[in-house]
Amino acid sequence: MTISRTKKLAGVAAAAGLLVALAGCGAAPETAPTSSESAPEVVEGFTPCLVSDDGGFNDKSFNQSALEGMERAAEELGVEPIEVESSSANDYAPNLENLIAEGCTFIVSVGFKLSADTIASATANPDVNYAIIDDWADADGDGTTDAPNIKPLQFDTVQAAYLGGYAAAAWSEQAGVNKVGTFGGIPIPPVTIFMDGFVQGVEKYNEDKGGSVETFGWDVEAQDGSMTGGFQANDTAKQTAQGILDQGVDVILPVGGPIYQSARDAIADAGSDTVMLGVDSDLAAVDESVADLVLVSIMKRIDQAVYDATMSAATGDFDVEPYVGTLENEGVGLSGFGAFESELPEGLEDELAALQEQIISGELEVTSPSSP
Repeated sequence: MTISRTKKLAGVAAAAGLLVALAGCGAAPETAPTSSESAPEVVEGFTPCLVSDDGGFNDKSFNQSALEGMERAAEELGVEPIEVESSSANDYAPNLENLIAEGCTFIVSVGFKLSADTIASATANPDVNYAIIDDWADADGDGTTDAPNIKPLQFDTVQAAYLGGYAAAAWSEQAGVNKVGTFGGIPIPPVTIFMDGFVQGVEKYNEDKGGSVETFGWDVEAQDGSMTGGFQANDTAKQTAQGILDQGVDVILPVGGPIYQSARDAIADAGSDTVMLGVDSDLAAVDESVADLVLVSIMKRIDQAVYDATMSAATGDFDVEPYVGTLENEGVGLSGFGAFESELPEGLEDELAALQEQIISGELEVTSPSSP
């Protein structure tokens, strides 16, 4: 495990696109203060801290996005954050203990996998504020967080993934392939919610267009499919990606942080024209090695949610009301289509915009067993 103190980390700005996801607590976030505006008054001794899951801060995905959100807040506040990177699940509890020992007053845990250790730490340290990404911190299932000082930061990603699935189907049908696929890291809600929405979006395209696009790698009804067993870009992940490519797909959705790198390598080895969808961040913008492979990314603005929570904790306005990012409050959405903008099927962007409005209005219900 690695503990680091940094004053600033160079962030990656998300590219502007058709359906850019901007998170906020129930509404689109306000414009960040300019350098000419005075910094907010910070409570005495405020020390914001962040602990990653075992994907690490360089995952080009949710851990990195969380780090960027905290770094942006810390810079505006003029405070020094503490970041702790986990290399395995065995690091979670010790990392949280170390953050308490370092004097952290606000701790963000990145991911579902840290839930039990975050609950234990928050219970033992009631004067410290906590937030956790992609989890309710409700181990006993009674509908409330198991410690009164934890704020859940959740995202109804199925809504954005639905749009991504629709776009993937349109792309595949235009190419005459009519086959798309997906695989994930671990079958946990923050992963399977993407896969549910993706498959449902393909089904919507077939319904609306009379299409016959097949989906490989995930069965929504059975909640079962192709998984790598972790979030590492390793041989297992590459073999799993290859198994999907072997079905003849020309669009693939890897869900699980760095495992997209394994999909990239499998595509290169196969010499195929398959494109991929990114998750969490605008993948084409954060990793140049896949910029010419990413059709579009299904985004959840973890960075903005962490920024907002950090700013509220810094000024003494922290509350534990759960935040849920949706299309309506711009906490989730699609990135732009980047290099593929000029090659899209005619009318696709208008169709996606119309679907988004239908989801927001409630005319079209899009949900998943993993929806928050």
